[in-house]
Amino acid sequence: KSILVSCPHENVSTKFLAPYTTFCRIHQKSITCLDISSGGGLGVSTSTDGTMKIWQAANGEIRRLLEGHVYDVNCCRFFPSGLVVLSGGMDAQLKIWSAEDASCVVTFKGHKGGILDTAIVDRGRNVLSCSRDGTARLWDCGKSACLGVVADCGSPVNGIAVGTADNSLNLGTPEKAPSEREVGTEGKILLLAREDKKLQGVGLQSRQLVFLFVGSDAFNCCAFLSSTYILAGTQDGNIYQLDVRNTNSPIQVIHRSGAPVLSLLPYRDGFIASQGN
Repeated sequence: KSILVSCPHENVSTKFLAPYTTFCRIHQKSITCLDISSGGGLGVSTSTDGTMKIWQAANGEIRRLLEGHVYDVNCCRFFPSGLVVLSGGMDAQLKIWSAEDASCVVTFKGHKGGILDTAIVDRGRNVLSCSRDGTARLWDCGKSACLGVVADCGSPVNGIAVGTADNSLNLGTPEKAPSEREVGTEGKILLLAREDKKLQGVGLQSRQLVFLFVGSDAFNCCAFLSSTYILAGTQDGNIYQLDVRNTNSPIQVIHRSGAPVLSLLPYRDGFIASQGN
């Protein structure tokens, strides 16, 4: 079930594991994004074959085809309920779907470029998106309206993550009172992985800059390990671990190969990273 390649003299080894299960009938081409529902029963995925599908996680059986985006769908994720899906596409549209009957319940319009990533605030009354147009926006699902531009970076934002900030962190105060439609934004920090080699932290409610970290190459993805520790991956293969309270220098930089770091996911006491090789 595995192959171990090692070089004892250099004290280097790597292990290749055989897949536990393979689903080869869901998509015809590369899979660009996927998510599993909180209960573990359903998967949703997007592909360069132009489709977005919901399938059973146990056996890969296709349940629903989600059709409605023009051009490629870049990202998809389940709401915490596991009954609803959020997606973003190259058509600059953000859509909410019913996992039960595949209907598109809400479409958000406002971005001027393809949507590259999304995030869900708490249970999902508000959601976030980032785009090639350089902005990150906050949306109200109930009224299907944009609550505001959280950040305008002037450079494509490749990935975002939202998390509860450490109490000692100053997130700034909003210039005007937040809309009553904003739910769960207080005390949250938004991470933005930017194409211009910068990782940015913004107070979600205040819309104010918390930190700006400059990396070695374009940032593709970011994630929270805890309220103090964050991760971000770059196009040239670096994974930065930072402390949000002091981002002057990273806690560690992990470099396994020069292949782009495409996604990061906290797992148990560590994390899982996927790379372009």
